[in-house]
Amino acid sequence: MDTFISLYFDGKDKKFISGRERACEAVLEGEELENFEKTMQEIKKFLERNKKMAIFASHKYDYFKVIELPKIKNMLVVDSSPYIRPLVESIESYKSFFLLLLNYNHAKIFSISANRLKEEKKLSAHIMNKHKKGGWSQPRFQRLRKESIHAFFVKVLEELKKFHGEIIIGGPGQAKHDFMAILPKSLQKKIVGMIDVDIDDIKDLLEESMDIIAEENRKGKEKLLEHLKGEILKDGLATYGINSTIEAAKNGQIEILFVEKGYKLRGWICEKCQVVEAGIKNECPYCHGKTSEVDVIEEIIEFAERTDALVNFIEEMKKFGHVAALLRYK
Repeated sequence: MDTFISLYFDGKDKKFISGRERACEAVLEGEELENFEKTMQEIKKFLERNKKMAIFASHKYDYFKVIELPKIKNMLVVDSSPYIRPLVESIESYKSFFLLLLNYNHAKIFSISANRLKEEKKLSAHIMNKHKKGGWSQPRFQRLRKESIHAFFVKVLEELKKFHGEIIIGGPGQAKHDFMAILPKSLQKKIVGMIDVDIDDIKDLLEESMDIIAEENRKGKEKLLEHLKGEILKDGLATYGINSTIEAAKNGQIEILFVEKGYKLRGWICEKCQVVEAGIKNECPYCHGKTSEVDVIEEIIEFAERTDALVNFIEEMKKFGHVAALLRYK
């Protein structure tokens, strides 16, 4: 078997790694054991940084890939290919989006990705808030102030157009609503929520923003599931069940894959003809090639990822046979 090590590590519990290392060494033999030991040496050197990360590595294939993650459950898997399901679930859970904080004088644009907040742009303008006695008339002052605010908002709008993705707008009082009023419809469609907060108060901002995005994700999944049901009813661009979904994934037909969260299915893959089926077989019945034991669901996800299909994890998919898909073509 071509062994790859997939390590998901929380940056703390190295006893977990040594325990899994001993367990794997006890069952591996020959070249597989040698590759495992050399790969683990490379991984442990890198782990001195103590960060939350996923590592996919194989000494034999000179392969070493690291992805930092905000939240992770410890796992070490030895398999014929990188075990990506937890990574895909994590990416799907932590959707990237943008946050605009503004009042009538200041604006900050943040990107939020993998549960992390990063300031992308900061803008400000000197807008007079009070009318001086003996100066301009009140109506003239209000007109000039309104024009200054509009000019500032247009400046913010032009910057916001540079960022592609869903947007949350936050800020105190009326300013965010006034800004919404000048947005073109194309940009209004990207706004998924509003937060009433002081522009400098970002303590609870990330958590509240994530709640909004989580709710948007839930609604989005519900719409996609309804679309899936409709396509199944009219025998359209959809498939469901293990075998038909495997074939669609291998053929590159899948546009959106639906997987039941937490569901696993023991199976085998032929290393020669890439047939994947549930159950256990020591020899491929089609080409008599060598087989490896796999999680069938993981293989479906990997096939789908190779053709840039979107993956959605759903709590309950039993009635669809635990997996289903919307198709690009039939």
